Amino acid sequence: MANAREIQARMKSIKDTMKITSAMYMISSSKLQKAKRDLKNTEPYFYAIQDSLANILELSPETGNVYFDKREYLPPRERKQGYIVVTADKGMAGSYNHNVIKIAEREGLSDNKNMLFVVGQVGRKYFEKKNIPIDINFRYTAQNPNMNRARYIAQTVVDLFVKGELDEVYIVYTKVENSVTFNAEIRQLLPLRRSRLEEANEANNKTYTNCYFEPDIDSVFEHIVPHYVAGFVYGALVESFCSEHNARMMAMQTATDAAKDMLKSLGMEYNRARQAAITQEITEVIAGSKAQKNKSE
Repeated sequence: MANAREIQARMKSIKDTMKITSAMYMISSSKLQKAKRDLKNTEPYFYAIQDSLANILELSPETGNVYFDKREYLPPRERKQGYIVVTADKGMAGSYNHNVIKIAEREGLSDNKNMLFVVGQVGRKYFEKKNIPIDINFRYTAQNPNMNRARYIAQTVVDLFVKGELDEVYIVYTKVENSVTFNAEIRQLLPLRRSRLEEANEANNKTYTNCYFEPDIDSVFEHIVPHYVAGFVYGALVESFCSEHNARMMAMQTATDAAKDMLKSLGMEYNRARQAAITQEITEVIAGSKAQKNKSE
């Protein structure tokens, strides 16, 4: 059994750790609420963009074919795919990073013809260690997602798709299901799906008539598409950010609860050690007293 001083040192170390985990919990909680507000405030804008694309397609079904081109003439082995993988900048978030990376690896990122774009330091370090090639110029932090970052990411992949350097673009991120559930998933960004836009248009039930497009309807559509993709990218970045801090809150809460259990156990051990030390001191005092008494006799 450890002595009382050693147990006290361990208890002090655990209490210091609890201060850190509690602080990290509060920080993640604050950032989570801010990210949720930002996403809620921007969602109406992107829904309006989606409705605009749907209505343009209703007026001119042949518009924007380049963004809907599935390039079915290409065999599967020759198709070039791009993956945007959204991870965190640091760990201590449970299985958050692992789940995203596992999906990305399952998609066969070792194929040299594919392109990998990674958001977050954890993902970059992981894929570099695995010698999986990534776009070295695509260095974005996962912290504080904003529209400027989302627009640049969207414009980058849209340009590569239009030039034919990529035939498909996917994003791997973590979606928030509810306050305690979040799941890693992969979604296709390009080529666009007409069915998704048509469903959105039917749900909204709005149509444009007698419209005039300047300079022409194709140019307007091509101008809106990157903003539509940026809206999805921004949503994925914010949801991943929310999921990261949600996961970190749960991990820190679990760590704090485990620390409390350890302190309770160590407290009982400390009391036993202290009681044993007191008993030993009493025994030594009694033995010394008896020795003195016997000596005086």
